[in-house]
Amino acid sequence: MFKVSLLFIFILSSLSAFQLTVTGTVISDNQKMIGARYMGYVKKIHFDIGDEVEREDTLFEIESAEFDILKNQADLFLEQTKIMVDMYRSRISEIRREKRILKARGMGDSMDFENLDIMADNVSASLASAQTLLDNATEKIKQVATITDYLEVKAPNAGIIVEKRIRVGDMIAPGMLAMVLVDLNHLEIHAEIAESDMKYIDKGQSIEVNIPSLGYKTKGVVKSIVPSANPMAHTFRIIVSFYKGNDKIYPGMYAKLKIDIKSHNRSR
Repeated sequence: MFKVSLLFIFILSSLSAFQLTVTGTVISDNQKMIGARYMGYVKKIHFDIGDEVEREDTLFEIESAEFDILKNQADLFLEQTKIMVDMYRSRISEIRREKRILKARGMGDSMDFENLDIMADNVSASLASAQTLLDNATEKIKQVATITDYLEVKAPNAGIIVEKRIRVGDMIAPGMLAMVLVDLNHLEIHAEIAESDMKYIDKGQSIEVNIPSLGYKTKGVVKSIVPSANPMAHTFRIIVSFYKGNDKIYPGMYAKLKIDIKSHNRSR
């Protein structure tokens, strides 16, 4: 019985000798830092930490007194230019009607018609200038509409909110971090490999992935080897992509990677 136990232990140690076990952490390959493009106060927050969102969902809204002033100015400018264009168009129509009446009644001399033509040319020039102002006002309205979109901060992709640094009433400025959005459909594992074990790792190599807390095992592939050693620990980082077959796998989870040393040596 004692000999059998020793033989069993020897077999296990032999098998483990052909495997290299490395610990790692589940990371999202698509993590977004959400901020604002316009300064203002947080008006409303639609999602909280842990909530799942879809692409184009409005995460939070901003209100800005500066924007309100800008919008009112743009609306007023557009209204004024429309009035100017309508006024000059009406004036041109009146001049043309007046010329037709004079011709129909045989009234007026060449000087009268020449004066009407000069007046029509002046009004047409003013109409062209007013039309240019109207085009500028219309463009300004489009710019204001773009800013309106900035005041509603939307999710760039589907994911889960893992961090929120704002509350209703807070002042927010461009570049300020408001939320962190993590895509759960693009997960990978980051692990540190000792310099002495780098000879067992190749890009594209298949390895065994184990997430102990869930009892989940699957196959992974070495996506990349970061060619920058940690000068203190003398380790290199490897990034492993894997099949996410469990909806409870989240970033930050502990993972084990088992590398088959024996098959690697044979391939060499």
